[in-house]
Amino acid sequence: MSAPASTEPKVCAQCKETITGQFLTALGESWHPDHFACEECKQPIKETKFHTNEGKPYCSECHVKLFAKTCFACDKPILDKCVQAMGTNWHEDHFICGGCKCKLVGTQFMDVKGAPFCQKCYLSKHADRCKGCSKPIADKAVVALDAKWHQMCFRCSKCEKPITSEQTFQVDDGKPQCVKC
Repeated sequence: MSAPASTEPKVCAQCKETITGQFLTALGESWHPDHFACEECKQPIKETKFHTNEGKPYCSECHVKLFAKTCFACDKPILDKCVQAMGTNWHEDHFICGGCKCKLVGTQFMDVKGAPFCQKCYLSKHADRCKGCSKPIADKAVVALDAKWHQMCFRCSKCEKPITSEQTFQVDDGKPQCVKC
């Protein structure tokens, strides 16, 4: 069973006067059409869609100007999906690899001096190189003898066995050597 429709006169939320004639309902209140206005520019909101911030209405133009995030790549407002990465905001289509320009949304990427790079471009252009094999280091590295090494490349120069982080080593002619050798 439904309640009977209210016959109480509508009161405008802005001017507090009784509304006779046309009115609109927004934000749970009734308004004279010319009194439902943007909080910033004070112009009546004529759009069928409007925005709110802290319960106050804003026209689209003022909402973008005051509240839209700005894309790091193009410096324009983000009106649709916003990617937040590396401490900044990006349009989804502008969050791309600084090398090959592939889209990075949903992938692993690396930050190189404020620019995002996909794993492939990072490894080929920016990753540290192993002193033992000269290939890029994608994972953990051993730092020894003023260089970085793959864990499996840091080996005794005599017996060729890997030197683990728990082992001590000595240096012979600038090359690592396990204590046993």
